[in-house]
Amino acid sequence: MTKTAFLFPGQGAQYPGMGRDLAAAYPVARQALEEADDILEWGLSRLCFEGPAEELELTENTQPALLATSVACLRVLEQEGIHCQMAAGLSLGEYTALVAAGALDYGDALRLVRRRGRYMQEAVPPGEGAMAALLGLERSVVQEICETARPVGWVEPANYNCPGQIVVAGETAAVERAVELAREAGARRSVRLPVSAPFHCRLMEPAARRLDHDLAEVEFRPAAFPVVANESARPVLRPEDIRRALKAQVSSPVLFEDSLRYLLEQGVTRFIEVGPGSALTGFVRKVSREVETARMEDPGTLGKLLETVGRVC
Repeated sequence: MTKTAFLFPGQGAQYPGMGRDLAAAYPVARQALEEADDILEWGLSRLCFEGPAEELELTENTQPALLATSVACLRVLEQEGIHCQMAAGLSLGEYTALVAAGALDYGDALRLVRRRGRYMQEAVPPGEGAMAALLGLERSVVQEICETARPVGWVEPANYNCPGQIVVAGETAAVERAVELAREAGARRSVRLPVSAPFHCRLMEPAARRLDHDLAEVEFRPAAFPVVANESARPVLRPEDIRRALKAQVSSPVLFEDSLRYLLEQGVTRFIEVGPGSALTGFVRKVSREVETARMEDPGTLGKLLETVGRVC
């Protein structure tokens, strides 16, 4: 029997127009986005459908927008009889995975990620933090680069996305120094990312503390299937473990490559990226070429998915 994992995208996958065609074609998707409008009491669906991009890219808007669009995609898949046995999400996507597993109420998730986005944005003053992608280097080399750059400020690995793709985050001067050192070390590419804050590093600890108060007020339920946590690359099922993992991931590196390898070890042979973009599918292919991959974000990708995997997973 094929074992399927759903993967949910994080910040960076957003674009004006996401979810529009799916909502037009599937009432269950439109309902998911309308629910988000009602829960947050503002026009989130219109922002997803029309932009403007500048407003959509504000972190506290991006996070609920991506979550709502991904949940709309999820509900269509479930309606079509496509389900998973395990799940993971990239950063913000971990919340969507928990919604899929029944561990977190959709409304609570929307409110949490909107606050999470605001806390993360406010943790470091504008211009004082940065992130950069270092491509083509081994983990040990990137870790050494960060240590070498630290005399000018804090910098550390923030995202282990896939082999040869590691993102670093920290104070701006230290990140710029890390970019220089990466080029000297032979990186295939080394570039600053257009983000507004240094996510998933220790500079986010104030945001993690603020979010912890909100997490404590939310009811979590046991997950119906394992969700692999970003900060440990291991499954969480119990409410207390889920709450701890969500706090920790704010200021901890995202171990997405490790999460994919764990899913492979558990016998997953099909990965379906659920939500905007195709980056996660690319990460899977960098880790293993021996598994099936598919994605779903609109009627076109849904049609291809149904042709390749059928209606029962």
